[in-house]
Amino acid sequence: MQQPPPPARRRPDWPGIVVVAFILVAAGTLVFNIELNMRAAGMTPGYGFLAQTAGFDLNESLTAYRADDTYAQAILAGLVNTIVLAAAALVLATVLGVLMALVSVSSSPPGRALALVYVEVFRNLPKILVLLVLYVVAVQGLPPVREALSLGPVHLSNRSLYLPMIEPRRAQLWLLLPVAACALGSAWIWMRARRVKRDTGREWPVAPLIVGTMLVGPALFAWAAQIPLPVSVPRLERFDYVGGARMSVQFVVVLVTLGIYHGAQIAEVVRGGILAIPSGQVDAARSLGLSPRQATRFVVLPQVLRIVIPPMINQYVNLIKNTSIAIAVGYSDLMSVSSTIINQTFRPLEIMLVTMALYLALCLIASTALNRLNDALRARFGSNAA
Repeated sequence: MQQPPPPARRRPDWPGIVVVAFILVAAGTLVFNIELNMRAAGMTPGYGFLAQTAGFDLNESLTAYRADDTYAQAILAGLVNTIVLAAAALVLATVLGVLMALVSVSSSPPGRALALVYVEVFRNLPKILVLLVLYVVAVQGLPPVREALSLGPVHLSNRSLYLPMIEPRRAQLWLLLPVAACALGSAWIWMRARRVKRDTGREWPVAPLIVGTMLVGPALFAWAAQIPLPVSVPRLERFDYVGGARMSVQFVVVLVTLGIYHGAQIAEVVRGGILAIPSGQVDAARSLGLSPRQATRFVVLPQVLRIVIPPMINQYVNLIKNTSIAIAVGYSDLMSVSSTIINQTFRPLEIMLVTMALYLALCLIASTALNRLNDALRARFGSNAA
């Protein structure tokens, strides 16, 4: 019996090895020179300065940050502000983008024209220009605090948006129990509704049932347990409103800018996904008696979701990174806090490395979550191909 020939020896990839070695040597030389220059300037590389007192305030902070806190706590406050801004902008951009994509393929000529103008205008303008224009319009066009526009307990001025808010109390932590129980109940309702639809074809009003469960359950528990839920309403006192919650005009302007700018990008992504669905599937759905809204909801959108998630990952990651433009209007996000710390400590290298690592972590978390969702949809419904 003839023996098989021995496997060919794999030759080393010398060009690749040379390139990797060159990159490593260049990076090592750069780090060595930076350390030498810092030591020559009397600066010892390290992050011990993060434990020092920051000594500056933030114009807006969702954490209990104060000027006598450390630089590390200031960075944490800026990170939380960035996360909240990115989350709100993701929701706004997604809702606006999906709505405009549906309008762009509708049968209404004025609607299609409106969607076309919206997409082409905001997709072809620099986002920083949009931000600055909206900020100037908000500061100069909105009235001062004493003449704020009021709609019931909601007030809007060129300084902030003032909203009523439930004042936090320690006893309110008990509400986590009914919220968790109602969340489990909502999950059961959703699974039961799917089973009923599969077996009988009947549809349950899932959305009203879940919303009612999540609202009524904790409310009844709070009433029965006499948990205080005091509502703080903003009221004008001398030069500003006190009480309630407020969103600075900087936050609102950055939120609107990111929402409408990336909404235009998302609209094009979703429109491409809709056009990728064969028109025969919509005609078949209509022939079965489905209304246009039902055909969109049950036939078009589930398939579009599988198609658009991969390109949407890029849009979401770009939006998270673009929150850094908030520094242009003075919103205390991660980039703004980092810039202030650099000006005070003269530690640009260390702070920029921390800032890069935090932005990288946020983007990796978002992309990983969406990739997991995409894998789950592919496993359940098959390929993304229409």
